[in-house]
Amino acid sequence: MEEKVFSVSLKEIVEEFQLEPVLEYDNLEDILIVASDVNRPGLQMTGYFEHFDSDRIQVVGNVEFAFLKGLTSDDRYKRLDELFKHRFPCLVVARNLKVFPEMVDVSKKYDVPILISPDTTSSFMSGLISYLNVQLAPRTTKHGVLVEVYGEGILILGESGVGKSETALELVKRGHRLVADDVVEVRRVSEKTLVGQAPDIIRHFIEIRGIGILDVKNLYGVGSVKVTENVKLLIQLELWDEKKQYDRLGLDDKYTDILGIQVPSLTIPVRPGRNLAIIVEVAAMNNRQKKMGYNAAKALNEKVLGEMNKNLEGNE
Repeated sequence: MEEKVFSVSLKEIVEEFQLEPVLEYDNLEDILIVASDVNRPGLQMTGYFEHFDSDRIQVVGNVEFAFLKGLTSDDRYKRLDELFKHRFPCLVVARNLKVFPEMVDVSKKYDVPILISPDTTSSFMSGLISYLNVQLAPRTTKHGVLVEVYGEGILILGESGVGKSETALELVKRGHRLVADDVVEVRRVSEKTLVGQAPDIIRHFIEIRGIGILDVKNLYGVGSVKVTENVKLLIQLELWDEKKQYDRLGLDDKYTDILGIQVPSLTIPVRPGRNLAIIVEVAAMNNRQKKMGYNAAKALNEKVLGEMNKNLEGNE
C-alpha cells in the first residue's frame, strides 16, 4: 500500500514564521510543500545541480550573499537565473539581508516567491525542519484517549463505553494532563517518535456519558491540558473475561505497531471496583523504570531462581 503524501501550504509557513514577502505574491496558498528537508543552495550558485531536489525550500544567508556580492551584476543574474528556473517552492533570505535587484528580477520571471526572515540561517532552518517534520509526518487516527501521566504519553484504547474518558477525567483530577479524547491523531515525526494530538475542533473537550461534553481547560485550568505529547505507552482497556488468562507477572514485554514504530503495550481488564486511574499511574511509572533499566518482574524472578538454586545446592 502506497504511503499517503501530506503537504502544507506556503501561506501557512509564512504566517507561522512571520516571514515578509519581497513582492506581493497571490499564489502562496497554492504552493504546497511536500518535502520536510530544506536546502542551502551554495553549490547550486556555482553551477552544480546534480542531486538537486526542487521540492525543497531554499534558504540563503551570509555565506551565499557574500559569494553573490563578489560577482558582477550580469554574472549574478545568470547564476540566480540558473537556480530559479528549477522553480523550487520559495527562497528564504535569513538575517533580514537586503535582497539583490537580480533576485527580484528572476523571482518575477519564474514566479518563485522570495521571503525575508529576521532569524539567523541555522536557527531558521532548525525551526522550519522541526515544523515540517510534524506537519508532513505520516499519520493515523485512533479512537481513544491520550493523557500525559508523570511525563509519559499514555494512549488508552478500548471499546466504546469501557471507561476511557472517565479514566482520563480521574487522571486530570489527580494532577495529570489531557491531550485528546475520543479522536487521537498520531504522527510519526521521526524513526523513533510518535506524537499525538486532538483535532482542533474538539481539542480539550471530553465526553462523559450521562453528563455530556465538558471543557477540561475551563473546568480545571490551563495546567490540566496539553496540545501534543509523545506516545510512550499504549494501554488497551477491555471488559474482564473470566475465561481469559491475563498477565500477572509482566516478564514478557508486549508491543503494538503504530506507523512502523513498536510501542510498549498493556492489556488492562476492567471490572467494577478497579481504580483504573491508579493502575494507569502505576503503569506509567513502571514504564519509566523499565526504560531506566529496572524491571521489577525480572528482579523478582531472579531472586526466586536464586533461592531455588540455593535450596538445590543445600540438598546435595
